[in-house]
Amino acid sequence: MSSMKTSITVAYGDGIGPEIMEATLRILDAAGAQLAPEVVEIGEKVYKRGITSGIEDGTWESLRRTQVFLKAPITTPQGGGFKSLNVTTRKTLGLFANVRPCQAYHPYVETRHPNLNLVIIRENEEDLYAGIEHRQTDEVVQCLKLISRPGCEKIIRYAFEYARAYKRHKVTCFTKDNIMKMTDGLFRRIFDEVAVEYPDIENEHWIIDIGSALLADEPERFGVIVTLNLYGDIISDIAAQIAGSVGMGGSANVGDQCAMFEAIHGSAPDIAGRGIANPSGLINGAIMMLVHIGQGNVAAKIHNAWLKTIEDGVHTGDIYQGGISHSRVGTQAFANAIIERLGQEPTHFKPVSYASAPKPIHVTSERRVQQRKELVGVDVFLDWSKGSAKELGDALTAQHTAPLKLKMITNRGVKVYPDGIPETFCTDHWRCRFVSKEVPDSTISKQTLIDLLQTLNNVGFDTIKTENLYTFDGQLGYSLGQGE
Repeated sequence: MSSMKTSITVAYGDGIGPEIMEATLRILDAAGAQLAPEVVEIGEKVYKRGITSGIEDGTWESLRRTQVFLKAPITTPQGGGFKSLNVTTRKTLGLFANVRPCQAYHPYVETRHPNLNLVIIRENEEDLYAGIEHRQTDEVVQCLKLISRPGCEKIIRYAFEYARAYKRHKVTCFTKDNIMKMTDGLFRRIFDEVAVEYPDIENEHWIIDIGSALLADEPERFGVIVTLNLYGDIISDIAAQIAGSVGMGGSANVGDQCAMFEAIHGSAPDIAGRGIANPSGLINGAIMMLVHIGQGNVAAKIHNAWLKTIEDGVHTGDIYQGGISHSRVGTQAFANAIIERLGQEPTHFKPVSYASAPKPIHVTSERRVQQRKELVGVDVFLDWSKGSAKELGDALTAQHTAPLKLKMITNRGVKVYPDGIPETFCTDHWRCRFVSKEVPDSTISKQTLIDLLQTLNNVGFDTIKTENLYTFDGQLGYSLGQGE
């Protein structure tokens, strides 16, 4: 192993963060990891200095220079006005792939699924985590779900490359494309396209609801799961919990240039300072970091010592079991037990080796020939509470909107005009679809949309949002209303 030390950025975090980071760094040092840590401050104290992102400019400079971030959990203050530091870091540094291995450690850690051993690869930058939200009426708020073709292709290709590199034989895709046919539908279509390029790897798709049920009931059937941001966040905690404990899970956030490693759990302020926290999640995150920076031998030494400690029944209180555990220990005593076992290998669990670990996986998304994009209509969203859907529709059709005509009105996605039924519950948030009056799907000009909005404004309609309707190479680029 080279004696050249790798610079890494380290944040001790909040809550139990400083305790588990101290334990983890002691283990890394005792194992001979060649690291040059640069300690930065993030999280609660930074938020309270008035920095809404929880991270200062000097920290960004360190992260961009070292390109490796070992981060303890942080606390985001209660109330509005504070951004998620995790989301900000992932998106700012382009950490598009969140890799979360989940494994059972039966019988030493209680689980109903002793053979569970899977990896969840979660898209990390898009979806509802774009964080674009608006209150539009007195009754309705919205959150935009943004999915891009390059974002889908990169994460899906990463999942297949990961499966091939780590000799996993199946990649499963989770979406809700039966409902979100355009956003989740795009993810599913690209999964099918990319899967063809990996004939050596089995592939399958499940709708997220039944897929999650199968994950909770039969996790042994999965190898690598790739999914969108929100679903991945949820199911990775489910998988970690049914494996035995969320407190055991480590996480890697990987981009083209930078990477961040952490525990999947939070800062647990309720037990902070008591010395009882399980540092295993951050230790496992640090093991992933060592593999990433090419110190696989040290990673294996720590991983095997950690497994031996678990086997020997030296457990923190969260996984302690009477009759199974040998001794209940605190955070630092658990770290000491691992250090004492450095160089030893487990006997119940298969010893770990990272001698043939692949180099960091790099993927790209291919540029496609742009499709012909044509404007064919507009959805105008109104804040209106002066009557029924029929009254709104009649009021709109009475206006001179040529060359456009009102095709339909929906409320919360359900068609309510024309031919709505009185049982449909409506709020004050209405989507009014206007299309060409003469020829369906014929192109219109942007000036036509401006004229429409001016007409509606002149008679007192409160327009809160518009969405242009396009076709791409003649195919609809927008969803139909339920009942349209």
